[in-house]
Amino acid sequence: MITGTHFNYYHICHRKLWLFAKGINMEHNSDLVFEGKLIHENTYTYRSERFKEIELSGIKIDFYDPKNKIIHEIKKSDSYDIAHVWQLKYYLYLLDQHGVKDVKGVIEYPQLRKTEEVNLSTEDIKSIQEIITKIEDIIGSEVCPARILQSKCRNCSYYDFCWSGESEEV
Repeated sequence: MITGTHFNYYHICHRKLWLFAKGINMEHNSDLVFEGKLIHENTYTYRSERFKEIELSGIKIDFYDPKNKIIHEIKKSDSYDIAHVWQLKYYLYLLDQHGVKDVKGVIEYPQLRKTEEVNLSTEDIKSIQEIITKIEDIIGSEVCPARILQSKCRNCSYYDFCWSGESEEV
């Protein structure tokens, strides 16, 4: 089953997606991931009383406001904004596929005091269906995708895995 994390990683790095899908998870070693987890757990603490947690088709949506039909997604920074947006659109898509219509999304960046509204369009639905096929192709492959060489690699939890013993010119 494709999760929101798969969708997020697809937009960041196909190698990271493939490794994650194969059970090679380096996130437990990352201080940045730990910091993001703390922000998620310690921001908007009242929400767990007001909003529902939903588990649906292998995904877990932490904060769903059923009264206003809004998914709230909390992120540490907006450095991977496009990945965050598509992850949330995937959640909106799954809810729509399960008969929960007209749901909206909000990405919240508490440290930046910034919010971003996310909606699902007909074009997005077509794109999501295409991306699902591409994700399935990537994670079903026997061959790990080539690593990318970008400045964002330095902050990735898979950095040491991808670059140990290699020279780097970013």
